[in-house]
Amino acid sequence: MARPRARDFEEKRHILLVEAAQVFATQGMERASMSQIAAAAGVSKSLLYHYYPSKDALIFAIIATHLEALDAALEEADDPLLEPRARLRRLVGTVLESYRGADDFHKVQLNAADALPDAERAAIRTLERRIVRRVSAVFVTLRPDLASGEPALLMPVTMTLFGMLNWVYMWFRDDGALTREAYAEIATGLMLDGVAGLK
Repeated sequence: MARPRARDFEEKRHILLVEAAQVFATQGMERASMSQIAAAAGVSKSLLYHYYPSKDALIFAIIATHLEALDAALEEADDPLLEPRARLRRLVGTVLESYRGADDFHKVQLNAADALPDAERAAIRTLERRIVRRVSAVFVTLRPDLASGEPALLMPVTMTLFGMLNWVYMWFRDDGALTREAYAEIATGLMLDGVAGLK
């Protein structure tokens, strides 16, 4: 008979993911070892393997947890009854808020997803596509021709927005002069009005 999970299993699992993401983000995916991660988390290597049987499993859990949280936040924030500009602005703000405190998780997603085994990589791609479709749907309400023109521009436009948001961790500082809310306004304005429309 399988041993039941401890009540704090999920809490311990999350702490391990936070510590592991930090090690991967600072050491790199190749150099980081399970021993380093166990030491950073203050647990034995055997306990780490109890939760995650391999480095790939750990990387997959970090990325999947990050994307599932983002997808859930976007699902909750999205309101098709909103005026399209306000709807897009809300989703942009939700992405930026979801990235708060998640830089290490985000770096692992950007740098390690392609190295995962095929099945895990496919699962990550499914999550990413679902997130992208949520935002693409808003662009379609603004410009239906983006999806039907030649060439179809819906994906390039959507991915341009994500390019702006996904690399914000490289320069944005929460203690800086610009707030996440203010940057959400800038990003939305750039997508819909261009530089000439910024205030």
